[in-house]
Amino acid sequence: MNLLDDLERYYDTAPRNGGARAEDLGPLTLFVQEGTGWPYYARPALGGGDGTGAAPAAAPVTVADVERVRRRQRALGVPEAFEWVAENSPSLRAAAEASGLHVHAHPLMVLDPAAVRSPAHPEVRLLGADDPLLRAAVTVPMLAFAEPGTARGEAGPAQLAAAAADPAAHARQAHVAALLASGRTGLAAAVRGGAVLCSGQYNPVGGTAEVVGVGTLPSARRQGLAQAVTQALVADALARGVRTVFLSAGDEDVARMYGRIGFRRVGTALIAEPPQERAA
Repeated sequence: MNLLDDLERYYDTAPRNGGARAEDLGPLTLFVQEGTGWPYYARPALGGGDGTGAAPAAAPVTVADVERVRRRQRALGVPEAFEWVAENSPSLRAAAEASGLHVHAHPLMVLDPAAVRSPAHPEVRLLGADDPLLRAAVTVPMLAFAEPGTARGEAGPAQLAAAAADPAAHARQAHVAALLASGRTGLAAAVRGGAVLCSGQYNPVGGTAEVVGVGTLPSARRQGLAQAVTQALVADALARGVRTVFLSAGDEDVARMYGRIGFRRVGTALIAEPPQERAA
């Protein structure tokens, strides 16, 4: 089994472990979150749709296949989102675009096991389920992704405090706390003066873990905090026995940052969604 096959198995297993229901729809599998949590997506089925194989189904994905899934997503009231590895499922991009979806690409990167680890950052620490800063830590990435890129932005501590008071932040906190307590995620944050400036998570499945949701409060960018948080997540994952650590970089600038801490590009992760959702 090659590396991209390992990642395909992870992508198929992680939603199931995260509480999602899998619906087999021909060459695609739709993951539907049961209860609170990430809403997930549709992606190429493993082993022809039975979830047992390593590589995606060999049959090309058609426009009709994509539109069938989109109808089901609309019926369920879930996002019309698709995620996949470009190199493993080359037919899906054309089918998604022909269906009217916007497709955007992200460098898919895996940690080089021989990479030299930097010393721990003094402002970065792991957070547990009962940490009083957890709500702020799960809220920071929301503000970061609302102002994408690596340049300094407007959102700062005042905006974070307002966002953390939203009921949705309470729900995210409870969900992540349960994951932390069960060992299904790890979370690190950069904290200065009692304020969370950057945070991120990793989700382990067997010997593989994905680093996700690393985001810096826009007003605190350009200080190396995302890099330090990622290094802390990597160190914790490796200490817990993870052998393969991977991530999808937001863009080429972000990919270069991850390259400096030992990640190398192995492929391209594609995400498809309606144009209006991409612009939101």
